[in-house]
Amino acid sequence: MAATTTVGSIKKYFRRLKDPRVVGRSQHLLVDIIVMAICGVIADCDDWPEIVLFAQKRLAWFQRFLKLPNGVPSHDTFERVFAKLEPRAFQCCCLAWLRAVADGLGMGHIAIDGKTLCGSAGSKWGALHLVSAWATQANLTLGQVAVDGKSNEITAIPPLLDLLDLRGALVSIDAMGCQKEIAKKIVAAGGDYVLAVKGNQEHLLEDVQATVDRALNEELPAHVVLQHNTTEQSHGRQENRSYVVINDVTGIRDHQAWPKLKTVVMCCSERTVKGKTTTEARFFIGSRKMGVRGYAKALRGHWRIENNLHWQLDISLGEDDSRIQERQAAETFALMRKMALSLLKQNPAKDSIARKRKAAALDLDFLAEVMAGAAKLQKI
Repeated sequence: MAATTTVGSIKKYFRRLKDPRVVGRSQHLLVDIIVMAICGVIADCDDWPEIVLFAQKRLAWFQRFLKLPNGVPSHDTFERVFAKLEPRAFQCCCLAWLRAVADGLGMGHIAIDGKTLCGSAGSKWGALHLVSAWATQANLTLGQVAVDGKSNEITAIPPLLDLLDLRGALVSIDAMGCQKEIAKKIVAAGGDYVLAVKGNQEHLLEDVQATVDRALNEELPAHVVLQHNTTEQSHGRQENRSYVVINDVTGIRDHQAWPKLKTVVMCCSERTVKGKTTTEARFFIGSRKMGVRGYAKALRGHWRIENNLHWQLDISLGEDDSRIQERQAAETFALMRKMALSLLKQNPAKDSIARKRKAAALDLDFLAEVMAGAAKLQKI
């Protein structure tokens, strides 16, 4: 597929994005700036000067599908434009493009979690905290919402859910999101939830633990109690996990307030590293009635947002090292990193994300191939 078709097709998703600059005083087209920035982030660029350098060195290639009436903008222009773009509107355009990939892969399990951009702290603000939704099976970013800090994640989750198509999806959230209103919102949108339980809901943890105790003491009917054990060994570490799924919530006070609540879950893990053993028991509530292996897969899958998204953003895309401090620019750049990571993961090449980025910088055919992940499914 020609680069003019593959990469140039991005433009149609951003044509309706409002240009925040003064009409008639702009030397560079907004869509040109956005396409160069997205290509640059995929191609191993981690800040505005690197994006400018990449665009200058690849100017003839960009001129095949961008107008570029005054060449490549300066890094100050990139920074000013992205600092003025409305993050929500920009995100809607980005997600419309990525939805082409999502339509072909299906969502299944959606994990929601937050991450702090450590390098974004400045003299005026603290570090930016972003709450993200990640399709764990498709390896796709589905949206993000910015908040002032981790303590404000609860306020970010409802607007984040509004961005998602939850029909048939299973949504997992840590204990911060274990809220009745959040559960209601997920169910109302056609999804199911599995929520970690700690002490932030009155009596809930106590009742969940009591239900598990009754199950393990054989005080509940055998058919409502399901158990499953797993063992993993790697790199000198052994981890044994015991899962207990109980399809009986009558012991949960006020259980009717949790929509579709059907299941109580416990995961007890025993981890041995270098001869030292630690144990941890975690508790959950769920609205979907499914087998114990299904819940085991979902609970393990939730950590993919840490390993496949957050860890990769820091290690392969240098997010924690980024010093972009202007709030809106930091937020939009973070979204471009997630878009780049999603597209790089869709590409079938066996190399690491970091090597794929370098390959995209060196080989423009490969860059076009990475970006065609969405275009092919759209048959552009």
